[in-house]
Amino acid sequence: MLGKGVESTDRMAPNASDSLMSTPPAALSIQQSRAPASARGTGVADALSSVVVLVADGLRHDDLTGAIARGDVPTLAQLRSEGGLHCITTAFPSVTGVAYAPFLVGRHPGSVGLPGLRWYDRSRRISRLRGNARSYVGIEFREVDRDLDATQPTMFELARPSLGALSVIARGLPRKARIGGSVGFAARAGWTHFRGDVEGWLAIDRDVADRAIERIARERPRYAFVALTGIDKTSHAAGCDAPAVLKALQTVDATARRIREDAERDGRWEGMHIWIVSDHGHSPVGAHDDIAALLRSLGWPVLAHPWTFATRRRASANVAVMVSGNAMAHLYLDLARRERAFWPALTSQWSALVDALLERRSIDLVLLPHGDGKVAIHSRERGSAIVESLGKWHSYRPQSGDPLGLGDVAEHGVTEEEAHDITLYSDYPDALVQTARIAACARSGDVVLSAARGWDFRGRYEPIPHVSSHGALHRDHMLVPLLVNRVTNSIPRRTVDLMPSALDALGIACPPEVEGMSFL
Repeated sequence: MLGKGVESTDRMAPNASDSLMSTPPAALSIQQSRAPASARGTGVADALSSVVVLVADGLRHDDLTGAIARGDVPTLAQLRSEGGLHCITTAFPSVTGVAYAPFLVGRHPGSVGLPGLRWYDRSRRISRLRGNARSYVGIEFREVDRDLDATQPTMFELARPSLGALSVIARGLPRKARIGGSVGFAARAGWTHFRGDVEGWLAIDRDVADRAIERIARERPRYAFVALTGIDKTSHAAGCDAPAVLKALQTVDATARRIREDAERDGRWEGMHIWIVSDHGHSPVGAHDDIAALLRSLGWPVLAHPWTFATRRRASANVAVMVSGNAMAHLYLDLARRERAFWPALTSQWSALVDALLERRSIDLVLLPHGDGKVAIHSRERGSAIVESLGKWHSYRPQSGDPLGLGDVAEHGVTEEEAHDITLYSDYPDALVQTARIAACARSGDVVLSAARGWDFRGRYEPIPHVSSHGALHRDHMLVPLLVNRVTNSIPRRTVDLMPSALDALGIACPPEVEGMSFL
C-alpha cells in the first residue's frame, strides 16, 4: 500500500520520506525500451487510429503494480510490457466527477469551474430552494455539463464519433452514444449505492463493461471513455485492501482483454491506443470529524448538505461547509456577500475560525486563497508558507515553517514541469500547481481544508460508513497509475496530459487553453 508509502513500478518504498525522495522521476515509470516499431506512438493519426480510455475509478498505483506482480491481471501485465506503466498525479480535489475534467477537458477542475463535488454559489445562479449550493451526488450530477466552462471544448465535441460509459462529463456526446445515462440505470445505481451493496456494484461494472465492449467493436468510435466505478465503491464500503477491490480490478483486466481481442480480430489493434488510468487514490479512514457540526458547536450558523433547501433557520447561516470525497472541504464565509473576498480582507472577522480549525487533528492543511493563483498554506505543526503562480511559473516561500516539506527549492520560482518533479516524492505531489489552481477558481471557498490521513470530514448522512476515503492533497490520494499499450515519447506527469495526448493520437488540433502536454 502506498501510504503504505510511495511506490515505484520496479520497487516498493515503505513511506513518503524514505528512499523515493532520492529516486529520479523516470523511476516512477516503466516502459518497454525495445518495443516493436508498430507499438511506438508516432503522433501521426490515420483512418484506423482510435483511443480507448478505461478509468479504473479509485485505483491506487501501488495496488495495480502489486496485482501485476502477483499475476492477478495478466492482460494489464501484457500491456505494461508492451507500453509502460507510469505513476502520475491527479487533480485536487481528488474526487470522482470533478477529477474527470482533466481527462475530458484537459484542464484542472478549478480552471473550468468545478471546485469540488459540492460547492456554494455566491452568484445565486443556483436557486435559493437548493440553498444556493450544488451537490453532484444524486440527481444534480446532470448539472456538471452546465457548470463546466462553456468555452472549453470536451473530447466528445472534438473527436467524433465518440462513446461514453458512466461519464459524469458528457457535453458533446449524443444520448445514443451514452452508456449508463438512463433513468432505469440511475435508479439501479442509486438503490445499489444506498444499500451499500458491494456485489451489486461489481455486477454494475460487469454490465457496463459488456455494453461498452460490444459497442466499441460494433461502432468503432474514434474515442471511447469508459469509467468503471467498482474499485471506488468497494473501497469506500469495505476498504481499499478488500478482496472485492481485486475483483473489481479483474473486471478492468477482462475489459481490456476483450477490447484487445476484438481489435486484433478485425485489424484495429495496430491503430488503437488503450489507456488504463485512475482519477484518485484511496486511504483508510479510522475517524470522521464532522466540520459542519464542529462549527455549529462553536456558534457559527452553518449550511451543509444534505439539508441545504431553504428554511428560515438555514437562511440565517453564515458559513457553508461543502465536503468532497470526503477528505477535503470548501468553507464559504459571510454568505450575505455575493462577491468573493480573498483572505486578507477576511482576517479580522474570521481568524478565530481558522485558529479553531488548526487545532483539529483531523485537518492536515488549511488553504487560504489570497488572490488568483496565490494561496497561504497552514499546518498545525509545520507552520505556514505562500504558494504563488504566475502563468506557468510557480514559487513556494516558507513563512513561519514548511508545511509541504519542500524547503526552499522553489523559493525563486520554477516551471510547471519542475514544480511537478520537485514535489513528486514529497507527501504532497504537484501541490504547487494544484493549490494555485484551486485558489484561482472563482467558485472555491474562502477556506479550503485537506484532511489528515486516517480522517475525513463527513460521517453523518452517508448511506454506508466510509472505511476508506479520498479527496485530500496528500500522496495516497494524488498518485494514480497510467498504463499505456504503446511506448510514450515523454514521461507523463499529470492526468491533464491525457486529453492533448488523445488529440495527438487522433491527429486533432489541441485547444490552446489545455493545461496538459501530450506524452506522444
